[in-house]
Amino acid sequence: MSDAERELLLDCYRAALGAVEGRAAVARALRRRPPDPGPVRLVAVGKAAAAMARGAVDVLGDAIVGGVVVTREGYADPELPGLAPLRQLESAHPVPDERSLAAGEALVQELAGSPPDARYLCLVSGGASSLVERLPDGVGIEALAALNEALLASGRDIHAMNRIRKAVSRIKGGRLGRLLAGRPARVLLISDVHGDDPTVIGSGLFFPDTTPSRPEDLPADLAALCPPAEPAPAPGDPAFAGLEAELVASNRDALDAAAAAAERKGVAVHRHRRFLEGDAVAGGRAIGETLRRGEPGLHLWGGEPTVVLPENPGRGGRMQALALGAATAIAGCEDVWLLAAGTDGADGPGGDAGALVDGGTVARGEAGGHAAEAALAAADAGSFLAASGDLIRTGGTGTNVMDVVLGLRRPATGA
Repeated sequence: MSDAERELLLDCYRAALGAVEGRAAVARALRRRPPDPGPVRLVAVGKAAAAMARGAVDVLGDAIVGGVVVTREGYADPELPGLAPLRQLESAHPVPDERSLAAGEALVQELAGSPPDARYLCLVSGGASSLVERLPDGVGIEALAALNEALLASGRDIHAMNRIRKAVSRIKGGRLGRLLAGRPARVLLISDVHGDDPTVIGSGLFFPDTTPSRPEDLPADLAALCPPAEPAPAPGDPAFAGLEAELVASNRDALDAAAAAAERKGVAVHRHRRFLEGDAVAGGRAIGETLRRGEPGLHLWGGEPTVVLPENPGRGGRMQALALGAATAIAGCEDVWLLAAGTDGADGPGGDAGALVDGGTVARGEAGGHAAEAALAAADAGSFLAASGDLIRTGGTGTNVMDVVLGLRRPATGA
């Protein structure tokens, strides 16, 4: 392993995370266009909710007079409730539980119970789909958990999963936003979806689809797990008259920052515009082959591939699967390295963000008693990469803009 090349990739990854961190992104947006003077209520939902709320407090201070913050367990800001009159809740991800229902009810009570002249600042980031929910009457959390487990194992992309989640929800697909009843609400978004569509981020809590979800959008096998809710509202509903959406961080921003960090070090940059989607392992192998044949320098990809899970999957998520797939393609290469990681710091079970692999990864993992192809088939890339010493752990990052893949090819000796 070469420490210099690995440190370069880690520096670029850190730069990517810093560019899309929720606290800074929200503060920049509010300073660039300050809200009108006066009290404002705050609602924040998602993996980056606590960081985004902290950015709002940094700028607005005492103007925040109340609200609710819902984030993933372990991602809360312990200082936040002492800085502003905000109720902070930790909830479940990626599979919802009773906390998700309690958090959904807290959001409903906040919007339904606030004064008619209240103004809102709403902060939304990825992960909200699992963190908050309100179900049709008679439907329990067990049904919702079974539905989400089936979706996560299915290999569907986030757009397809969120459309199904909207179909069974009483707050998604714009249903929560309808409770604003025309009151002004500025919604700042950190995007974890391709295309940065506000109706898809967090399953569109505040924004209805152009084509609202319908009961027939729910496949029969999934409807047997969790029946559909009432139809979602249409975009023309006057309840949405006061809404405005503003994107404050995206995958593109993260990649731009990674590229800039490499260029500052004099490294050539090659930006691959194709969005990473589909099977993570196959994508990793293809990227590995691209790096073997590619130009020297830093190669960048962004996106969110998928993994179809077997029964009893092992450790690791899509980025670890992609990294190990790439490692099989670059095995034996002494001039190629690849970092694949989620921007939220959580890539599947195990608490790791992703991995940084090289031409020796497969040999090191096999020396530790693991087989690469068996690990990939069992969705257990994380165990192999733990043995090879290639996992990356960041903890909560305060953001969530899908995944970044950074490949480095060193120039041939004497070039």
